[in-house]
Amino acid sequence: MSATTDASRGTLIVPPLGRLYSSLHDAGETLLRAVAGGFLAIHGSQKIVNPFGATEMVEGLGFYPGVFWSPLLACTEFFGGILIAIGLLTRQAAFAGLIVLLVTVWFHWVTMGQGFSGAEKSLLWSAILAFFVIRGGNRHSVDARIGKAF
Repeated sequence: MSATTDASRGTLIVPPLGRLYSSLHDAGETLLRAVAGGFLAIHGSQKIVNPFGATEMVEGLGFYPGVFWSPLLACTEFFGGILIAIGLLTRQAAFAGLIVLLVTVWFHWVTMGQGFSGAEKSLLWSAILAFFVIRGGNRHSVDARIGKAF
């Protein structure tokens, strides 16, 4: 139970809900990590079957040579998503995914000139991954099970 949960229990409109919130704290965080990682892996699965398929796209963003960056993008999304979902090397995988997403923010906001509305989804995903860069995998992760985290 975190200090935030303890402190907020007295200010709840329905104080008995504090126990429920406390009991769901880790489960909610684990669910968010599993869903975010799973969705990232699903998104990357389209790229992992053809790792060189995004060569022209990444070169169009200014990342040369595309034959290096395209497979790296595919691996970051697919394998990074799996790592985040299971909570293994959570911070490192989330950081790599965060870099990819910040590039998509730049692409939509600046390069495509779409502003906030074009970058909104990437910003939301960036915030989720930044959360896991900071927090790590929590006690329901492979990192916690092996007793090692970066």
